[in-house]
Amino acid sequence: MTWPEDKEDTPNEDRRAAQYVRMSTEHQRYSTENQADAIQRYADERGYQIIRTYSDAGKSGLRIQGRAGLTQLIEDIEAGQTAFKTVLVYDVSRWGRFQDADESAYYEYACKRAGISVEYCAEQFENDGSTMSTVVKGLKRAMAGEYSRELSQKVFAGQSRLIELGYRQGGAPGFGLRRMLIDEAGNVKGILLRGEHKSIQTDRVTLVPGPDEEIVIVNQIFRSFVESDQSEVEIAADLNARGFKTDLGRSWSPAVVRQILTNEKYIGNNIWNRNSFKLKKRHVRNDPNNWVRAAGAFEAIVSTDLFEAARAIISSRSQRLSDEEMLEGLKEILEQHGFLSGFVINEAATLPSSGAYQNRFGSLLRAYSLVSFKPDRDYRYIEINKRLRGMHSNVIRDMVSGVEAVGGHVKCDPQSGILTINDEFTVSIVIARCMQTGAGAFRWNIRLDTGRFPDMTIVVRMGQMNELPLDYYLLPAFDMTKSKLRLSEHNGLSLDAYRFEDLAHFFNMTARAPLLEVA
Repeated sequence: MTWPEDKEDTPNEDRRAAQYVRMSTEHQRYSTENQADAIQRYADERGYQIIRTYSDAGKSGLRIQGRAGLTQLIEDIEAGQTAFKTVLVYDVSRWGRFQDADESAYYEYACKRAGISVEYCAEQFENDGSTMSTVVKGLKRAMAGEYSRELSQKVFAGQSRLIELGYRQGGAPGFGLRRMLIDEAGNVKGILLRGEHKSIQTDRVTLVPGPDEEIVIVNQIFRSFVESDQSEVEIAADLNARGFKTDLGRSWSPAVVRQILTNEKYIGNNIWNRNSFKLKKRHVRNDPNNWVRAAGAFEAIVSTDLFEAARAIISSRSQRLSDEEMLEGLKEILEQHGFLSGFVINEAATLPSSGAYQNRFGSLLRAYSLVSFKPDRDYRYIEINKRLRGMHSNVIRDMVSGVEAVGGHVKCDPQSGILTINDEFTVSIVIARCMQTGAGAFRWNIRLDTGRFPDMTIVVRMGQMNELPLDYYLLPAFDMTKSKLRLSEHNGLSLDAYRFEDLAHFFNMTARAPLLEVA
């Protein structure tokens, strides 16, 4: 939907208004449009002119973090940078389903304090500050929060049921396993490749054994650990020396080896709810008694005896260490690296896993405090950057395969990674890490390869967890006047986002035309 453009000339400043619209998920495709239509009818009846739109598409109303539209609205109002006197919202729930009704009231009060009124267009009460409207509004806010709590419980119950039936609830299958898509009648529909997802709501996903060569390697990992007394570090080094890659095409690390040794899916068990993030409050590592478990849900590729032997070794390794010994080891690693993170702990051969520290001390932050380490920044970027560097070659490989599949020709410079498409133009690929601002908005900082002057740059914008691409941007060199670029969640019309499958066709077709026509 095209929103009304900002307007500065209206006959009555008091009748200028902004509208705020929000939808919870991407499935509610027309929700914001329906809200805007209802708001416009309300505005026409009351004589308001809507001069500004603040929108949060696909955003939960449980908290303000991540809601760039509402955040910007509040910031503009508090800064006195508004040309309107009223904010129009469809109803109380669109303002937010905050679990604390006082938080919802606080943001409305911030508007009122600045002389801006909030009107709910679809509600049966006037938000005029009367006792009746205050009581009804408070009840509506509580009901909005309760709706989310009840929905969360229903969704959790439904997901638990699917786990118990042996269905997979998201996530990569893991090395040695594959995701099998089946329909609601249980008929096999085929293997889901990396990046593919089910498109029919009633379809389900389960795990099946992967290629024989991967199954052999998984069993070798367990036997090396149990029978040959090799550590995760030694096993990872051996796999890398033999040229093997993980299921994500990356080099092996001790942390990846440990994940295989401790994941029950390799003996056919379907485990869920190890960690939870209910109602977006905070991530919680759940007690094993609260895990949702279905034994024998998948075909095992490792014997139960071998798996339990590995688990016993890992368990005893942390149990035989006292609290003081675990903290002393943590201090030594802190002295070596100068900082601590879950990634650093998992990569240290002499330490138990970061999960063991969480279980023993309640959280990693508490363990950090006990060794006098206070993180002043998020060191997860080290792990993320390492993963993204490994992903860069995969993106180049996939792009080459995609262009060649539609009849194109690609040359790749092994040193720079620059692609030459059909001998016509050059393309550079840049992967942009997702970062979150203090206000909860997401940003992507991009450094363009201006030194080699490619004709075009593909920016792979990563999703919020920096695990999968969100979308792709094409940046022609003659439009890029700066070496650095900063993208927000929603960018101007001059920047167009693409899906990966569109890019290969785009490049093959544009290479047949003069270069200036690419833009």
